[in-house]
Amino acid sequence: MSRIGKLPIEIPADVKVTISDTNLITVKGKLGELHQQVDPKIVVKLEGAQLLVQRNSNEQDDRSKHGLYRSLIANMVKGVSEGYTTVQELIGVGYKATGTGQTLELALGYSHNILIELPQEISLETTTIKGKANTIILKSFDKQLLGQVASKIRSLRPPEPYKGKGIRFAGEVIKKKAGKSAAGQ
Repeated sequence: MSRIGKLPIEIPADVKVTISDTNLITVKGKLGELHQQVDPKIVVKLEGAQLLVQRNSNEQDDRSKHGLYRSLIANMVKGVSEGYTTVQELIGVGYKATGTGQTLELALGYSHNILIELPQEISLETTTIKGKANTIILKSFDKQLLGQVASKIRSLRPPEPYKGKGIRFAGEVIKKKAGKSAAGQ
């Protein structure tokens, strides 16, 4: 059995889970509502304050989906009750981020500023502290959407390996390469 798939999912008191006949899981909490369609070979049962994910057969495909759907549903439950946060840092001279509403404006050393319109499910906060890197703080109850948006922002100026300039996740370690060696030998 899948080690992840067989773990029960604890449901907090403020979260409501419904399972339809078509295997559509709906998780509703104080932060929002999420839906996930589950493969018919995977069975999801609600027992008290726990969700159990089980599979019907021992085929390779079913075993892989067992852990996948358990993780997706657990992320939904955590998202609607606690939420997720991603912090990104802008490293580089002149790199800055400003946020107004759902619009993020980035100055990343290009000839123009980049404007990104964020989905309504994501809240945006930018901080600028003198002497420290500018930060972009994204919060959402949808982990998949949050990761996708954060990845899109990072792809605009990924960290380069020589000086480490670019957009990186907080705590991310960039392996730096050695520059050119001394001339003439």
